[in-house]
Amino acid sequence: MENGEDTVVHLKGHIDVDSSPDVRDRLRAILLKDPPPHSVSVDLAGVTSIEASGIATLVESLKVARDRGIRFHLQGHGSVLQLFESAGLLALFDKESGDKGVY
Repeated sequence: MENGEDTVVHLKGHIDVDSSPDVRDRLRAILLKDPPPHSVSVDLAGVTSIEASGIATLVESLKVARDRGIRFHLQGHGSVLQLFESAGLLALFDKESGDKGVY
């Protein structure tokens, strides 16, 4: 979903070595638009599990976003977002302002 300069990407299901290339391509297409979006939020609420390749894809997308001056957020709830928090990775991503408990 795109709203002016902000984009929300809803991910669903299991993100693994087979699906992470599609996620990477989808995020890169958004992040490399010209002009770039102001911010990109990745909604993980529909993700049931994520493997290392999926985490690496999101971290790689964060780097691309930072290089282009784009705010990159993770949002949602549940075990997948808790995994990012437990691993100390959630702090790397911009937090959504005004959404208590949603990153």
